[in-house]
Amino acid sequence: YCRSTYFPALTRQELEANIADNIKAVTDAATLGAACFVLVVGSLPEGSRDLTAARAQVDDGVLRLLEHAKKVGIRLALEPLHPMYAGDRSCLNTLQQALDLAEKIEPDSPSLPSLGVAVDVYHVWWDPDLAREIARAGKANRLFGYHVCDWLVPTRDLLTDRGMMGDGVIDIPKIGAG
Repeated sequence: YCRSTYFPALTRQELEANIADNIKAVTDAATLGAACFVLVVGSLPEGSRDLTAARAQVDDGVLRLLEHAKKVGIRLALEPLHPMYAGDRSCLNTLQQALDLAEKIEPDSPSLPSLGVAVDVYHVWWDPDLAREIARAGKANRLFGYHVCDWLVPTRDLLTDRGMMGDGVIDIPKIGAG
C-alpha cells in the first residue's frame, strides 16, 4: 500500500493532522491485507528552509506511526527518494539514511522487524553505496519492497519521465543481483 501523507509541517497542529492521516492510512492498509505501508515522508513544508527540523518531524512521525502499525499488524517501509526531491517530497534521500532511521527507531528488532525499506531503483541507482546498503537491508530482514523502472536520458519530467526496464541508463540486472 503506497503511500503516506508527508509528515513535516509548519505548525504542531498540522504535524498532528499529518500523523493522524497516516494512522488512518495504515489502518486501511491493514484492512486490505497489504504486505506493508510505504512511507514517502515529505520534506520542507512550504515557506520553510529548515531541513533539520523536517527530518526531526519525520523521525517523530515514523516512531508514532510504527506504534500503531504494530498494533494493527502492518510493516512500514521507508522509501528514500532521489536528492532532486529533497526540497519537497522527501528528506530521506539515500538507502543508508532510511536504514539508519529504521535502526534508530527499532534498534532491537525481532528477526522480522516492523520497520524497513522499499528500494526504488529509479531513486537510488546513482548511490555509490547502494550495493552495500541493499546487502545491509537484506541481512537485517528490512528489505520490504523493490520497485523497478529505468532512468531516461535526457529526463524531461523528474516525476513522470521513467523508462521501462532496459530503456535507460540504470544497470538493473547488476542492482538486482546485489
